Amino acid sequence: MDIDDILREVDPQTHHTPRQTRDLQALTRRWVAERSAPELLPWPSDGLFERVNDQIKAQIEKIEDMTGDMDPKTNFALIVIQTELERYKFLVRSHLRARIAKVNTRPVHPPPPFQNTIQLSNWPGPPELQIDKHTLHYLSTEELRGRLSSTELAYATRHQALLHNHYLSSFLGSFPEKLQNLNDTAGNISMVDAPDLDAAVFVRMLRDMDVHARGTDRDNTLPTANGDVVIMRWSSARPLVLAMDAELV
Repeated sequence: MDIDDILREVDPQTHHTPRQTRDLQALTRRWVAERSAPELLPWPSDGLFERVNDQIKAQIEKIEDMTGDMDPKTNFALIVIQTELERYKFLVRSHLRARIAKVNTRPVHPPPPFQNTIQLSNWPGPPELQIDKHTLHYLSTEELRGRLSSTELAYATRHQALLHNHYLSSFLGSFPEKLQNLNDTAGNISMVDAPDLDAAVFVRMLRDMDVHARGTDRDNTLPTANGDVVIMRWSSARPLVLAMDAELV
């Protein structure tokens, strides 16, 4: 059974399974969705990650208690619990890394002085400079800030402040004051880089319905059934995903 089978069989509205199992299923769904969406999805407000962290702590304490028991009959149970713990930790870490990756772009690798003709993309040296990409975008409005957890918001705010101060001391300080802003919108052109909302995503329908999608040449309406997998622009898929009419795959 692969991840698609697990996600497909789970009813997001069911309350007949244990809370711990439902939390794991919800975490898996959010992990898949976050890795597939081109923009940050809202941070869960139902306490999912708090419960998952409590479960991880409880499992660690249980493992520590069982480690002192060298009875061969309990060794296999210990291995199973450790494996389950690592699965939880992987999902949490991968989910958080996917979100952080949407705030910052990849580090730039400057070429050495003696190879000033080498292209940046081909230089294999260690990262020396982290360039901001979407931090200003997610800090620009209350709605976008609301998608971040309190820890993510503190990180993004501090990151942007450090970056702006670095730019000021490096080169922006020598510019006229009106040219020192990083969020200028002069000429109706915004300096704030935003995610590509027209990026293509795959979604699986969770109920029968007509899907309205925007295309390059014309818009289209497609009848879909529960379980159908459709590729469309994220701008068209986002309302379906947030309404739980579809899920990212």
